[in-house]
Amino acid sequence: MAQATAITEGAAPIATIDEAIEQIGVGRFQWRLLGVNGLTWAADAMEVLMIGFLIGPLSLPVAEGGFGVTRPQAALVGSATFAGMFFGAWLWGMLADRIGRRSVFMWTVLQTALFGTLAAFSPNLTVLLILRFLTGTAMGGTLPVDYSIMAEYLPTKDRGRFLIYLESFWALGTIIAAALAWAFIPNFDFGWRLLIGASAILGLLGLWIRRTVPESPRFLLLKGRAEEARAVLQTVARTNRSPVMIGALRAQAQPPQPGLGAIWRPALVRKTLTLSVIWFSLSLGYYGIFTWLPPIFAASGFTFIRDNVYPLQLLLAFAQIPGYALAAYLVESWGRKQTLAMYLLGGAIFSFLFAIADTPAFFIGASMLLSFTLLGAWGALYAITPELFPTEVRATGVGWASAMARVAGIIAPFIGARFVREDLPTALAVYAAFFVVALVATLFVGQDTRNMRLADRATEYAGG
Repeated sequence: MAQATAITEGAAPIATIDEAIEQIGVGRFQWRLLGVNGLTWAADAMEVLMIGFLIGPLSLPVAEGGFGVTRPQAALVGSATFAGMFFGAWLWGMLADRIGRRSVFMWTVLQTALFGTLAAFSPNLTVLLILRFLTGTAMGGTLPVDYSIMAEYLPTKDRGRFLIYLESFWALGTIIAAALAWAFIPNFDFGWRLLIGASAILGLLGLWIRRTVPESPRFLLLKGRAEEARAVLQTVARTNRSPVMIGALRAQAQPPQPGLGAIWRPALVRKTLTLSVIWFSLSLGYYGIFTWLPPIFAASGFTFIRDNVYPLQLLLAFAQIPGYALAAYLVESWGRKQTLAMYLLGGAIFSFLFAIADTPAFFIGASMLLSFTLLGAWGALYAITPELFPTEVRATGVGWASAMARVAGIIAPFIGARFVREDLPTALAVYAAFFVVALVATLFVGQDTRNMRLADRATEYAGG
């Protein structure tokens, strides 16, 4: 473990970088970092969740602003985005463990904004698919980097709730996407272009404010850059107005450059395998439902729901907020694994209730509870995943888990295209079954990470 010396007035010297971070505590720096990361996370949520709003407009005739394609063809926009996110997740994750969190932090946002803007001007479906793939490639790097750098700046007792606070910006992006879709798509022939462009603009704003974020001191120390790590910690302490004074840090010999195989070492293989199953299974159900939610509402058979697709989408987005809030409380008071398992069980139950709903009130209530539970599950999963991997491969591990989610995202629209209109209960039963699979995998993921310090190397784990 890399060592540190820090001095506080009237206190014994701090012996490790963990103690330095614990003593500095949470303050203005962490809240600002949350806002910086959260803004980009909201933009990414818009990029993903707007896919469901694009299927209908893209299938309209060219004269009405669409491309005149079938709905299954339009759904390829989602598959292209997730295919890009698959490659981007593991590629950018490995790069973040090699060259640093901050460099990847900046490049991914720049590329998301650039390709996202160009996508709004696509002349046909082929060009749109290419640009959405490239946008997804950049977006795929956001998750492993944002969560790695956020986790590495947080003391143990605050880490779980802050990681869920970051994930809760997904709800903000969902709300904005639903509101803008409601404003643009019914009122403009090319409203879908305005929706895509608005997402890119939010990403550009994130790029501007990210330039002030320093590199992770854990990463710097692990790479032998002890003086830089000390300077960053001093900056954080000053920003938080903490009296901690960081002394000389002693760096270890630099470890070998990590690769994808590093997360499959004996000490990590169970964590990697079970997290892969959880991310894939939760994503298949979540994206399968939410990518196709506007068409599901339109085909519900209930006149009230069919005539209010956009306001109902907005209502479901607001239902996510209490799901996150409860998860943020439970992961610290109850535990990560227990919270995740509870929410996954709720997702399976409410998927079933959603499938059998026979009145508008039942339909809307079940869909709101489904939104509440699934986003709470995401919050708990985002909290535990970066904590289960050591610093040397944290971004690689989170990137790999995210890549498994993107594989599911590629598959999910095809399941929806096959079943949603013809046999919605069957589609929802498939998705609910995967929530159960994720629940079982959660039970085998290993020790709960509540109140545990972050490991820097895989050798610090006693077992998988």
